Amino acid sequence: MLELKDISKQFGQKKIFDHFNLLVEEGKILSLVGPSGGGKTTLLRMLAGLEKIDSGEIIYNGESVPIDHLENLNLLGFVFQDFQLFPHLSVLDNLILSPLKTMNIPKDKAIERANDLLEKLGLSDQTASYPYALSGGQKQRVALARAMMIEPRIIGYDEPTSALDPELRQEVERLILQNRSLGITQIVVTHDLSFAETISDTIVKINPK
Repeated sequence: MLELKDISKQFGQKKIFDHFNLLVEEGKILSLVGPSGGGKTTLLRMLAGLEKIDSGEIIYNGESVPIDHLENLNLLGFVFQDFQLFPHLSVLDNLILSPLKTMNIPKDKAIERANDLLEKLGLSDQTASYPYALSGGQKQRVALARAMMIEPRIIGYDEPTSALDPELRQEVERLILQNRSLGITQIVVTHDLSFAETISDTIVKINPK
């Protein structure tokens, strides 16, 4: 279980969060919905250690998590809206880069884990492919595999269905629900309320102040 208590975040002259509280059940899907400017993506970035939290407390499974070192704790694996795959690297190299550089995982172990994830996600025949050769759905799955390479406690998705056609949208739905069946805790940021209603155990609406 993830609990956020009294989280505050200042962005320029605007306070995005002021004593914000949130509870995410273990193994469940929580969706954050609402218009732009409410801080949904910023919240994911904070949990991933990509944005600084000004104050507050994070508790995961009963233990306090130091907010100043989130980038080193792999609490949340971030699946970016635009995937942010490195175009000059193969699928396999995209997956193993971060574990090799930031976690000092031996290369053979990183490759083994990458191949296992790609097989589970139906991408075992794409290890040598480059991002330009992948479909939107395949890029989404590669981005998810990359997020899972660090073995995060939670996976966060930023607008996972943005600009996808209906077929690919359903593929993303299946992927997220498949992860829930595996007991993975997930947080989804989306503007799409109908999508959120399909996949979520809990929906939290966040509006700009």
